Amino acid sequence: MRRLFILINLILLLAVLMFLAGCSRAKDPKEISIGYVNWSEGIAMSYLAKAMLEEQGYKVTLKNADIAPIFTSVAAGKVDLFLDAWLPDTHVDYMKKYGDRLETIGVPFENARLGLAVPSYVTINTIEELNAHKERFKNEIIGIDISASLMNLTEKAVDEYGLQLALMPSSGPTMTAFLQKSVEHNDWIVVTGWTPHWMFSRYDLNFLEDSKGVFGNAEHIEAVATKGFSETHPYVAAFFKNFRFTNEQLSELMDIMEEYPLRESEGAKVWLQKHPEIVDLFLPSQTNKLTQLNKYETDRENSLPVVGIGDEQSFYEGGK
Repeated sequence: MRRLFILINLILLLAVLMFLAGCSRAKDPKEISIGYVNWSEGIAMSYLAKAMLEEQGYKVTLKNADIAPIFTSVAAGKVDLFLDAWLPDTHVDYMKKYGDRLETIGVPFENARLGLAVPSYVTINTIEELNAHKERFKNEIIGIDISASLMNLTEKAVDEYGLQLALMPSSGPTMTAFLQKSVEHNDWIVVTGWTPHWMFSRYDLNFLEDSKGVFGNAEHIEAVATKGFSETHPYVAAFFKNFRFTNEQLSELMDIMEEYPLRESEGAKVWLQKHPEIVDLFLPSQTNKLTQLNKYETDRENSLPVVGIGDEQSFYEGGK
């Protein structure tokens, strides 16, 4: 009987310990997942965040998918984070649909832009001028993934401007491959473009003026998480509050990442080695001034050049 009593007490003690351990994990679990689409800035930011958080003892899983399942998964809590939500226009429909189940935990980049881009040697400045030179553009606009919001906007531009060029869907990497080949031969080309993107730091490109405002105004990129994430992961939430880039910083990071295909984690670490100051500025700490609300808000209002700053599971390729 005494042995049975001791055994029961041990079982109860073990149950209590497991419960307490579970509560401890619930406060700030050491495992998180980040969803990303195959956009250069999203790949770069996701792998950089993974590299930095894993140095702090986290297990970070990256999950690649198209934009629609990413939003669905984050809203359902199947994926914790998405670092590349373009607002207030590009992804507004997803935010209307899922916004009540999401929370914004950071703004990695401001002054993001969408539009039609051409190399600087192309001697036109506006979308209206495309038809007059359609043969030089081979009667086509090189696009990205057919489901991308940018492609929907470009289809709208084709209609509203009465363009006689066909919008050719492809993918982000295919579009930049066409661009590179055209630039090497000084051929005319028009592509669906966006900033931040490494192609703007590698090639001399211009956006065509959009007098009808089809592509909207400048946007910002938000890091969104499953609602309640900041309460269960306070350290990670504080990290992403500091996770902010200037155009030069993010363009350089993306350019370096392009040099490490299928080795993105290595590329992220190379960039970190070039910018060791990033670690102190991004990671939450009592001495990090960026974690102080007043300083953070002042920097945002003044647009100061704040330096903010695996395991990958692939679903399918996507676009903006």
